[in-house]
Amino acid sequence: MGLFGRRSTTAAPLDGVDVVLADLDGVVYAGAGALPYAVESLEAAREGRALGYITNNASRTDASVAAHLTELGLATAARDVVTSPQAAMRLLSSRIAPGSTVLVVGGDGLVVEVEKAGFVVTRSADEHPAAVVQGFAPEVGWAQLAEAAFALKVPEEEGGIPWIATNTDWTIPQSRGVAPGNGTLVSAVHTAVGRLATVAGKPEVPIFEEATARFGAQRPLFLGDRLDTDILGANRAGMASALVLTGIDRPKHVLAAPEGSRPTYILGDLRELHEPYPEVQVRDGVATVRGARVAIDDPDIRIVSEGERPIDLVRAGAAAIWSTGRAIFGFRVPERLYADPFHRP
Repeated sequence: MGLFGRRSTTAAPLDGVDVVLADLDGVVYAGAGALPYAVESLEAAREGRALGYITNNASRTDASVAAHLTELGLATAARDVVTSPQAAMRLLSSRIAPGSTVLVVGGDGLVVEVEKAGFVVTRSADEHPAAVVQGFAPEVGWAQLAEAAFALKVPEEEGGIPWIATNTDWTIPQSRGVAPGNGTLVSAVHTAVGRLATVAGKPEVPIFEEATARFGAQRPLFLGDRLDTDILGANRAGMASALVLTGIDRPKHVLAAPEGSRPTYILGDLRELHEPYPEVQVRDGVATVRGARVAIDDPDIRIVSEGERPIDLVRAGAAAIWSTGRAIFGFRVPERLYADPFHRP
C-alpha cells in the first residue's frame, strides 16, 4: 500500500481525490489530436478538484504543452504542467554549482528549463561542461549523441561529470503509430560510454514529488498508459493510479504486470473515471468482476463467463493471475482473455 493509500473499489476512481494528475501521450492525446472521450472526461474531473499533468516528453516547454491542451478544450496554464526537464533540474541543482555550463542533448523544452535554472547551455563537449542533460526531441541525431559520449567518456566515479536523463521511455505513441522514445537515445550513449544515466522522470520519484508539492496534493490520482513508467512511478510515490488502455500498454501487458507495476484501477477509456468501479472478488481460484469470471485451473486460465463489458474481463483476468503470486509465463492463457477491442493510436 502506498503513502496515499487505496480507496474502496466500489467507489468511482475519482471519489475522494483532491488532485488528478494525468500523463499526456496516450492518455490525453496521440500526436496533435485528442483521444476519444479524453477532453470531456478530464473537464468533468476538474469539478471539485485540481487537474494537472505530468509528462516525460522533454521536447516541449510547459507553456507549449499548456497551449496545446487549451486548444484541445482543456484550459491549462503553464504551472499546471510538470515536465521531466523540471524534475531533471531538481537533480542537477543538487549536483553541480550554480551557473555551471551544461551540455544539453534535446530540444527547446529542455533548453528553456536549463536556462531558467540559471545554467549555461552548450552543445559541445569542447566547452568542458559540468554535466550532461539528455532529453527527447525529434531533431536529436548522431551529432548530439556523439557530443554527449565525448563529454561522458570518463566514469563519474573516476572524476567524470554527472549524466542526467529526463526519462527513459522506450516508445512514444504518435498518430501514425508507436515511435522510438528517449530511452532508445539514452541507450545509444550508454552503449558508447558504458555508463548509466540518472533518471529524473517517470518511473523515478522526483517528478511525482514535484507534482505533489506544486499542487499540495493529499489524495492524488495519477492517470497513465504505461505500466513500466506511469504506474510503477505512481506506486513508488505512493499514489493511487489508473491505467487507461488508450496508449502503449495493452490487455496482455496488464495480465503480465509485475507486482510493482499494477494499477489501482484498469480503465478502457477516461469515461470510466466517473463510473463506480466494480468490486473485484477472488475466491477459490475464481476472480469475478460483475458478470466476468476467470478461473485458475493450474496450469490453465479458464474463462468461465465473459460478462457484458470487455474491460471487466480484463480486470477479472488480471485479478485471477495476480492473486496467484506467479508470473503469467507459468500459465496457458486463452487468446480471448487478452483480446484488444480498446482504442489505441
